[in-house]
Amino acid sequence: MSPDREPAVTDFRDAEAVPELHEVDCPPELREEIEKAMSRYPDRRSASTPALWAVQRHYGWCSQEGIRQAAAVMQVTPAFLEGVASFYDLLRLEPLGRHRILVCHNISCWMNGADDVLGAFCDAAGIDAHEADHGGASSEDGELFVSGFECMGACDIAPMASIDERYYGPFTDADAATVIDQLRSGAEPMPEKEIARRPAAGGPEPPPDPRVEEGV
Repeated sequence: MSPDREPAVTDFRDAEAVPELHEVDCPPELREEIEKAMSRYPDRRSASTPALWAVQRHYGWCSQEGIRQAAAVMQVTPAFLEGVASFYDLLRLEPLGRHRILVCHNISCWMNGADDVLGAFCDAAGIDAHEADHGGASSEDGELFVSGFECMGACDIAPMASIDERYYGPFTDADAATVIDQLRSGAEPMPEKEIARRPAAGGPEPPPDPRVEEGV
């Protein structure tokens, strides 16, 4: 056993010990991403969140098998990683829709009609609005997940939403049906409203600092 390997746990509350890599079928690309995350920290446990993000990106959610695979790579118990995953709202322990729409309903967005925008997204996706506003809900076909969400720090584009981890806004009620149709058809959702494509305040973006590119 490796000297830095977490000791096997036999307590009834955490019956499964650290799994060995040969016991799981971890996809090479997932293992590589987790190991890359671990290399950034002096303590491998500090890579738990990025490792779980990698699992969720690969499987669409933090599945039990995905957690076991990450645990084997990190040499921690699956229960440890499951405890981390259960703490964060954006890490899910159950399957979600393939496309994820998080509609901000905090004060700035709420005052600009976020409740109506959330309802419009739910109507277009065929999702119960009350359920979406209380933890989120997925469409029957598994394509869409819609949820109300707390402040995402983009009050200047209120009411806004995160779609597949990218920020968009401001939205109107009518935009919701357009976005849902685009996502279902595989098209890019309203690129003109993606915050990453907005011009920088004060003029064009300056050229990148060469010292950053060189890793100085």
